[in-house]
Amino acid sequence: MLTYSRWKYLAILVVLLLSALYALPNVFPQDPSVQISSARGAAVDEALRKRVADVLSKASVPAKSVAIEKEGTLLVRLTNNDSQNKVASLLRDPLGSDYVVALNLASTVPGWLEKIKAKPMQLGLDLQGGVHFLMQVDQKAALDKRLDATAEDVRVSLRDANVRYESVERRANNSIIATVGNAADADKARQIVAKGQPLLVQNVVGNTVEIQVPEAELARMQAEAVEQNVGTLRNRINSLGVAEPIIQRQGTDRIVVQLPGIQDTAQAKRILGATATLEYRGVVEGDAQEALRSGSVPPEARIYFRRETGPDGKPIPILLNKRVIASGDQLIGATAAFDSQSGTPAVQIRLNGVGGQRMFDYTTEHVGKPMAVVYIERIPEVRTVDGKEVRSTRISEEVINVATIQGVFSKEFNTNGLESQQEASDLALLLRAGSLAAPMDFIEERIVGPSLGAENVARGLKAVSFSFAFALIFFLIYYRMFGVITCLALLINLLMVVALMSLFGATMTLPGLAGIALTVGMSVDANVLINERIREELRAGLPPQAAIASGYEHASGTIIDANVTAFLAGLAMAVFGTGPLRGFGITLMLGIATSAYTAVSVSRGIATLIYGGRRKLKTIAI
Repeated sequence: MLTYSRWKYLAILVVLLLSALYALPNVFPQDPSVQISSARGAAVDEALRKRVADVLSKASVPAKSVAIEKEGTLLVRLTNNDSQNKVASLLRDPLGSDYVVALNLASTVPGWLEKIKAKPMQLGLDLQGGVHFLMQVDQKAALDKRLDATAEDVRVSLRDANVRYESVERRANNSIIATVGNAADADKARQIVAKGQPLLVQNVVGNTVEIQVPEAELARMQAEAVEQNVGTLRNRINSLGVAEPIIQRQGTDRIVVQLPGIQDTAQAKRILGATATLEYRGVVEGDAQEALRSGSVPPEARIYFRRETGPDGKPIPILLNKRVIASGDQLIGATAAFDSQSGTPAVQIRLNGVGGQRMFDYTTEHVGKPMAVVYIERIPEVRTVDGKEVRSTRISEEVINVATIQGVFSKEFNTNGLESQQEASDLALLLRAGSLAAPMDFIEERIVGPSLGAENVARGLKAVSFSFAFALIFFLIYYRMFGVITCLALLINLLMVVALMSLFGATMTLPGLAGIALTVGMSVDANVLINERIREELRAGLPPQAAIASGYEHASGTIIDANVTAFLAGLAMAVFGTGPLRGFGITLMLGIATSAYTAVSVSRGIATLIYGGRRKLKTIAI
């Protein structure tokens, strides 16, 4: 008898409904949009919405909507991709540096689907397109940073060797001049520097040591800065959860970043380009206001400004030591938190051995004295001059906290003085991902279309549709009713693959499509194997219902064995492969699992539903 358990029918029904539900978000297209978010503390409210709407109205730019769709984000939904760059350019000048204006693709998936975590399948850059950033590394800043670090290393080396020096200063020609007490000390200083910095050229002139960085070493420093920035960008992009990103060096000082299907370009832009970091410096005693007025600053000090303002509405000046106690470069851990005493946003800091030792040494010698935390941020600015975009960069250095050292500490402590929990979270993320070796500026930003081109994608979809239609016609003619069953199983198979890809957040790329095409072929093969086995049983003289049952039972073992070996190959590609190879392996595994299920279980359920209840069945359409 041809029978099928009710619970198996129920399982098929549940799988079919869930597959349809989780594949449904792929039907809803994305709206090209411009996203506006707060740069730091600026309000995103109804006043901003009206301000943006007025700018668009005056420029006669149509928009689907201008609305605050989630807290802290204003979204301008547009009718086409061509309007995005125009609207972004229109809004950047009026909004200034208080807001981040970024291109985006906004989801149109209904809220009830989002509540059950149903979301569209992620597509790779070769299918969907995404955000393209071209970033330029500031090579001068990279050299300045490395040379400053080298000068500090020279000071530490001389101090550790008990060689007294008057000054260690950088010169404009990428050299460092160390001035000591006499010629004998100069020769000793040269030997110490040569031992610690063998790649540098040292010349002794009187009581000074000139330390010159060779051109080859300068070029190596610049190349290392770009490579370190590429690595840091990878860490930051991983924290954003972007699938299949492309990060490539272009030329000597540029980096291309492509983020397929990115949903929050404002966050991406803020995290990628940010160079926010912290420095811990000692406070120098003295009247900072008088030093600011007269220009007479102690030689070991530099004037900074506190974040808060005084009674006159201007930032409060403060004198800090030029020597950095510890910085973000020496950090190995950072977590956003709230201060246990004040309840304000804070970042819990953990330093490495070098930074922890320097902090321990400083706090041991300066208990009861103030120490300051400097928040350093490089802010890109875009202005329109004579109809052209002019890009510049403003470096913001603010003292966010000054506190008295109550006791000795080293590796672990809290940093307070941040304005919001969002600022604390962003700073902690940046510090964890690693600091950039050199600042970078966005020199190009755009939404890129599929690399295949819209026309080629349309032709590809048409080709798939025609091939599926031809297969349907062939099965209907050759297998008749069982051809219909095969095609239904094939459709359910595709539906399940799309649903699983969407549910698990897997990325569909061109190699992934190839994997699906392969699994569809394997599904067809499995159904052909079953159909031919049923024909053999009929020719052997079995009744139709018994032939159907025997065909599925005898073919199922062969199908599962063949699929297991292919599944293991896909697993190896997914585990050991990267990029396109990994995408191919993932889609292959999902497709194999769904193909085996639809061929062995779903098609049998449909066949039983059609033929199982007929008592006097003499022939079947196969």
